[in-house]
Formats: sequence, C-alpha cells, structure tokens
Amino acid sequence: MPQTNPSLTHLNTRGEAHMVDVADKPESSREASASGLIRMQPETLALLSEGGLPKGDVLATARIAGIQAAKRTHELIPLCHALALSKVAIDFELDEPESCVYVTATCRLNGRTGVEMEALTAVSVACLTLYDMCKAVDKGMEIGAIHLDTKTGGKSGDYRREQAHGERAVAPSSIESAPSPIVTGEGASGEVSVGQRCDIAAPCIRVKCLAELRERLGVGDVSVPVDRLPSSDVAGLKTALKAMDPRFEGLDQGRVLCAVNQVMAGDATPLTDNDEVAFFPPVTGG
Repeated sequence: MPQTNPSLTHLNTRGEAHMVDVADKPESSREASASGLIRMQPETLALLSEGGLPKGDVLATARIAGIQAAKRTHELIPLCHALALSKVAIDFELDEPESCVYVTATCRLNGRTGVEMEALTAVSVACLTLYDMCKAVDKGMEIGAIHLDTKTGGKSGDYRREQAHGERAVAPSSIESAPSPIVTGEGASGEVSVGQRCDIAAPCIRVKCLAELRERLGVGDVSVPVDRLPSSDVAGLKTALKAMDPRFEGLDQGRVLCAVNQVMAGDATPLTDNDEVAFFPPVTGG
C-alpha cells in the first residue's frame, strides 16, 4: 500500500493554505524520481525517432524544457519553495510496440525539503513539450501515467512506488542512451560527458542549433576548432561562429538560449575541448 501521512502540512490550524517553514529542518541529501508517458500514432513515433518532425530535435528540446521546469517549479506550484537543485536528469524511452515515449526525471539536492514536485513537474512539462513538438502531425496524442516512483531523504524516510498489476516499469537499461545526467552544481568533473562529439581531428567545440532556430538559420550541427575562439567561453564561440558563417548573426536576433553539455549557460560560461553547445529558442507553443 502507498505510504500516507495523516497530517496535511500545507494547512495551518485554521485550515488555511500556507507555505511550510523549513528553516529549522536539518539539511540532508534528497532525491526523487518520477515518470510518465505520451502515446502517439506509430507514424509519429517513427518520425520522432528519425528526426523527421518539422520542429527539429524533439528530444533535445523536451529535455531542456523539463530541466527548466524543474528549476522553476516554485513559480508554478504556489506553496513550493525555490530550491537550489544540484542535479536534474531527463531520460526518454521510445517504445515501438506500445507506440509511446516513456519519460523519466530525477532531481537531487542537499537541502531542507524534498524534490518530489520538481521531478513530477519536469516529467509533465517534458511530455507537454513532446506534444508541442509533434502536434503538427498528430493532435490525438495522449499524456498520462505521471507519478512519483521513488524518493529518498528527509524526515518521512524513503518511498518506492509499488507497481500496479499490468503496469509497465521503465527499464533503465533500455532508456535512450545519448544523454548523461544533468549536473547543475554537484558531482565529479566529466559526469555530463557523453563521449566524443567533434567530427574533426583538432580540439573543437560541437555546436547544435535546435528546434525553430535550426530552421531559421538553416544550420544544424557544426564543429568549431578551439583555436578559432578569441576567448574560451560562449561569447568567444559566438564570435567565431559569426566569422565562419554569416548566418550565425541570427544568434543575436531575438532571444536565443544556450546550454553547455545540457546545462543552461550564458556568454561567460567557459568552454573546453569536446564540449557540446546547443543554441535554441525559448520553449513556447504555437
């Protein structure tokens, strides 16, 4: 049976909603994982797998959206605290027999309150983004089965969801293997490495333009030699890109976001050999 707590901590003695004061709680390592799925037509799943959908790199965009959502959960759920997450990992499994994409999210921090809502929000927004990216060819997609799988740490102890009869568990070994965990302040160096990215022999930075930005600039992937960067940061990379191809002037047209090794970044973020830098527009509908 699911674990329950008879008291609702978000209600005060008068039954009014309020934010729980966690100032006196001890800090501890806390982690939560959640999952969900989006079901679609087999033809849609095939296009997603082959990269043939009109909005571009579907999974990369959904992953970034899920990470952003986890970090901004307190802006969406009224009584959640703003948390300094140390890790957000979003993974996908494409299931052809079931014609769906399974989404999992794991969040971690050292703090005074748990990250269950962050994991659930990340899964929900990643699924919504998958819908947005695919809806041009399939408006009948269904999102569902979103639930908390595990949580560790905190006064209430650990939790692991019991699998319901007939329910399918997402096997970690079958999850899409390209991405590694997203680290936003914790973990050993190299934890976000996903192997060799550059397609030239010299030390280089691998650049990806995602979603509508790729369509607007007409550029997908490009490798930039490190020795062409006037400075070893994102600003230097932008300068080098513009010198290589005038189409990259479009990086300054409108709001363009950036991620280095799948972690949100800015112009001052340092770069080293074999880093992967993605440029993309804000995730929106339409």
